[in-house]
Amino acid sequence: MTSPPPSFGSAGEHHLQQHLGTADRAARFYDQQVRSCLTPAMREFIGRQAMVFLATADSHGECDASFRAGPPGFVHVIDDRTLAYPEFRGNGVLASAGNITENPHLGMLFVDFTHHHVGLHVNGVAHVYRDGELRHIHPGLPADIAPGRSPEIWVRLTVEEAYIHCSKFIPHLEPAQRPDRHDASRPKDPDYFTGPQPRPRPQSAATGRGPW
Repeated sequence: MTSPPPSFGSAGEHHLQQHLGTADRAARFYDQQVRSCLTPAMREFIGRQAMVFLATADSHGECDASFRAGPPGFVHVIDDRTLAYPEFRGNGVLASAGNITENPHLGMLFVDFTHHHVGLHVNGVAHVYRDGELRHIHPGLPADIAPGRSPEIWVRLTVEEAYIHCSKFIPHLEPAQRPDRHDASRPKDPDYFTGPQPRPRPQSAATGRGPW
């Protein structure tokens, strides 16, 4: 039976592949699709993306999934083995960056929902830098990523593996105008999930049941 390249995949996935009989299929995927650095096509793809999903975990393995968005190319390709993205002022929690300071392993998933309907996984080792610190190391960082906003910190990723997420189940979406955040019927962000809840409809006196 074909053995997968030892540099790609975890011991757990290799064990499960053997158990379920998918090792040969997985080995072909590792060989044909997984790269240890970014190809020119991958670099161009990242430069077009306006969003990315992040996967981090703390030192105990407690996981967190998050989302980042910005102008196309806000995740900056430094070279074929290095990416960097800015962290702007937010709610102050810093969950992803905080996890990275404990456990530097970072997974990134870029998904093109509107054009080519394909995704790109990029996994590697990340470190957190102050804006000035990373600019000293990489003077070519863009200076005006998001107009009117300055990065508080940057996350720099050293790429270990990159591979496709196939288009089969990626939904095809059409770009739309941003919804009106001043819509009175829409709760404000801090209240959207945890604020006061709508009052329940009164029950019908005749039946003891609601209007439905």
